Parts: sequence; C-alpha cells; structure tokens
Amino acid sequence: QVNLVESGGGLVQAGGSLRLSCAASGRTFSSVTMGWFRQAPGKEREFVAGITGGGSSTSYADSVKGRFTISRDNAKNTVDLQMNSLKPDDTALYYCAATRSLIVTAYSSLYYAWGQGTQVTVSA
Repeated sequence: QVNLVESGGGLVQAGGSLRLSCAASGRTFSSVTMGWFRQAPGKEREFVAGITGGGSSTSYADSVKGRFTISRDNAKNTVDLQMNSLKPDDTALYYCAATRSLIVTAYSSLYYAWGQGTQVTVSA
C-alpha cells in the first residue's frame, strides 16, 4: 500500500510556472509506476503524465507535451510535475496516483492509490 500527498498548487497567471510535488510512503516506491492526472469542473479526469519506477520512461498527454516535465527522486519518495507556459485550460485539480503496471498507462482504472489532489488555477 502507498499513501500519496500532493502539494504545490496555487494561482498563477497564464504563461507562468508551477511545480507540483507528490510525497509517497511505502518501502517499494522505487518499483512503482506513477502518474499525474487532472480533473476540471464538469470534465472527466484525464491523464497528464507518467513515469516508470526507475524513471527511465515517461509519457505525456499531447496537451502538455513540451510544457510539462515529470520527474522522481526515489531517495526522497517524491514525484514532481514541473509545469511551464501554463494556460487557463490547465486549470484543474491535479492528482498523483500509483499503478501496478510496469509501464506508464493513461487508464485511470489501473491506478490503485490516489492522493487528495492539489488545485491549480491559471488566470488569463
């Protein structure tokens, strides 16, 4: 079992940057593929980015490619999401999640642990 706590959300103007962090508990964190998802009001939860346990493989949604970067520090049990060139459409509640899949997957149903979420609001 892994417990996840997100931090780093806030209000930022369009074009600005934020860095989200997800702190995880659990001794086997380095073997767990992690993902970031987001959910805007009235919309379904969507995949944003993912990273494999060792950090060698990452994947991004087309909407964030070139602007967002996912990384992890297994010594600190953290997964970060650096978000640059933010747009109002990026406004959402952002969640980190853990999956037993050995590869990054965009299917939220395959993630077994979720954090509470951190709010990101981008003003025009």
